[in-house]
Parts: sequence; structure tokens; C-alpha cells
Amino acid sequence: MVKTHSFLTSSPRFTEREGKILHLVVKSFIETAGPVASRFLTVRYDLGLSSASIRNTLNNLESKGYLSHPHTSAGRIPTNQGYRAFVDSLMESAVLSRGEKRLMRTRLMAVQDDTDALIRESSRILARLAGLLGVVLSPRFTSGILERLEIVPVSSDRVMFVISVQGGLIRTIVLNIVVGLRRHHLDRLVELLNERLVGLSLDEIRCTCAERVMDLKDEQSGIVQLILNDSGALFSDDPESRGMQVEGTAYILAQPEFDETDSMRGLVSLIDDAPLIRRLVEEHDFEGVGAVEKARVAIGGNEVATGSDDTNNVRNLSIVSARYHRSNMKGTIGVIGPTRMDYARIIALVEGMAVIMSWPTSTSSRSNRA
Repeated sequence: MVKTHSFLTSSPRFTEREGKILHLVVKSFIETAGPVASRFLTVRYDLGLSSASIRNTLNNLESKGYLSHPHTSAGRIPTNQGYRAFVDSLMESAVLSRGEKRLMRTRLMAVQDDTDALIRESSRILARLAGLLGVVLSPRFTSGILERLEIVPVSSDRVMFVISVQGGLIRTIVLNIVVGLRRHHLDRLVELLNERLVGLSLDEIRCTCAERVMDLKDEQSGIVQLILNDSGALFSDDPESRGMQVEGTAYILAQPEFDETDSMRGLVSLIDDAPLIRRLVEEHDFEGVGAVEKARVAIGGNEVATGSDDTNNVRNLSIVSARYHRSNMKGTIGVIGPTRMDYARIIALVEGMAVIMSWPTSTSSRSNRA
């Protein structure tokens, strides 16, 4: 991996010297997972400063909340505030290797027309390259543009609605009916519904379907009335049913932060809690991050636990996430790991993966389920 230096030598929150020392402490701690002492910095880096000057700077950074002093160790470790300053102001940008880029493009482009396969493959690759937990959520279905509505009888009193949207996603919902269906009547009704609804987003259909099909509500099968009664279920997102793939449990458990039984137990509990993972990765605010594929970084504590009552298992974790798009629908991709993660590399991986996942897709795919 090649790094292009974008180090900022000044910040309104700390002096140039403090910024330089904080940058080296965070960088060293990420690499070694051990407290960083002034002697280590003196020996490893040519700073042109005495050990006493470095110690004083470390003391200043600790007093400002950027570093902490664990137990009786002579070294410091970054606090969440220190990591935030590092990511926002001091971090070097990372560039993925050619081999990594080739792997991502080759594996993901091969499944671009199959959203389910794309989600599975991207989470595996992300976990493998990050060495942490890779999480991919399927796109939000309701922003999709309806491509075709099918209504299929499955029994004398039940029909299956098959809702296909641009980008290859399909949702199926089975509802009960009270009147028997005649095939020719159903076929004609489906064509009328498609004439009026195709090309609209599911959100638009949910909000306006009454006025669009009101003149059909008295048709004999009761299908239109069923659509009007259940438009919320048919054309809304069910967060718990949205596809999510999580990979990399073995990778993240290998991190030294989870050597102790309690921390390992907490991480395993988190991994087993799919709804919590979904909320953690997706519910962070993406406003102001720029392009769809631009990463957002949540670092430990309250930043990660936004909207969650379970802060105990996530207080020492960070999440790097980004949106990707399929047609006009947006999904989320992310990496979960300890606060001591290589943020520059993880950001490069998440953003690179999101760009490839957002490659223009065929609208003819019919094999996916939302």
C-alpha cells in the first residue's frame, strides 16, 4: 500500500508540535497495539526534539484529552478524541495496491447484475482485505423505480405480489383474498396497474396509489381494494427483512483488543445481534459527507452508539461506512473494528468498494430478492 502524505501541520485545537506528536503516537499505537513512550518516539523518529520536550508535549496532549495514560505504563494511548483529531486533521491518505484494486474489480464486476451475490461477495472481500468485520446492507427498496408488478395466484384465497424495481431487486409478498380469481381478468388488471404505476418510485406509489387506481377499486376480484388497504406493506421498507451480510468474525476476534474473555464475549454478542449491527452501520448521519461513496467514520463511545441502547458492547469499536447505489437506490457498506484500526486504509477500502458496487447495473436482472 502506498501512502500519499496529506499531513496538516497546524490545527486550531493544538500546536504544530502537538499535532506532529499526536500523529506519531496514533500511528505507532495502530501499528504496535502498545502504549507509546517518549523514548520510543525519540529512537524511532528523527524529531529534532529532546526526550524532555517530547514528554512535555505528551503531557499537554493528555491534559487536553487526546491521550490517556494506562495504569503505570510509561507510554500513552490515544483516546477517542485523539483518534477523531487524527482522522479529521492529521491522517495520511492511503492508496490501495494494484493487486487489491484488481481483486475488487474482478470479483465484484462478475456479479454486478445479481445484487444478492454482489452483497455476499463484497462483504467477504471487505472483511478479508480489512482483516475486520465487513458488513453490507442491501439497498433501500422503497426508493426503487417500479419496473414490473406481477400478481400470481398461489391458492384459492391467496395471491403473491412480485414487485420488480430497476437495479435488479425483487420483493415478493403473499396476501389473502376473499374472492376467487379468473386468469383472464387478473391478466388485464395487472396490465392496467403496470400502465399506471411503472416508472414511479415505490414511495410515490405508496403516497399516490389511491388517486391513481381509485377508478378500478370496484373491480370484482378485490385486488385493487387489497392494494389500497395494504399499500404500506407492499410499497414500504421492512428494515428487519432487508438483506444484510456480515463476514470476518475470525479476523476481528484475532485483534489483541479481544484477548480477554469479557471483551470477546461482548464482541460475539454484538455479532449475534443482527438488528443492532444494522442500526450501527446504517443509522449514522451521512449528510455533509459529499458523494454517495464518501466514507463516514464513527469512533467509539457515543459516536458509534447513536440510536442504540446497548453502548457496552460498542464503546471500544469504530465504524467506517459509505453509501453505494443500485439504480437510484442506496445501500450501505461498512467495516467494524476496534478503535485502534488503520483508518486511512479502511477508508480507502470502503470507498473503493462502494464505487465498484455502484457501477451501472443491468435493469434486466430478475434473480434477486429484497
